[in-house]
Amino acid sequence: MEYSSRRSQGGLFEGLYRVIMRRNSVYITFIVAGAFLGERAVDYGVKKLWEYNNVGKRYEDIPVLGQRQSEE
Repeated sequence: MEYSSRRSQGGLFEGLYRVIMRRNSVYITFIVAGAFLGERAVDYGVKKLWEYNNVGKRYEDIPVLGQRQSEE
């Protein structure tokens, strides 16, 4: 008896199924949006890690390169 009442409330996976996976259009939208946001998060994280590990070695960090000499 206790099992049936607990089962009727549903779990996390059943809730996700009801919200996301029941209709194909919602599921595809969820996958595409998740891939886009995941790619942005990984790209940002890798860029910050690269900048942190290469401080002073990048083109932007070298003061002589990329600057024009002043005409006096």
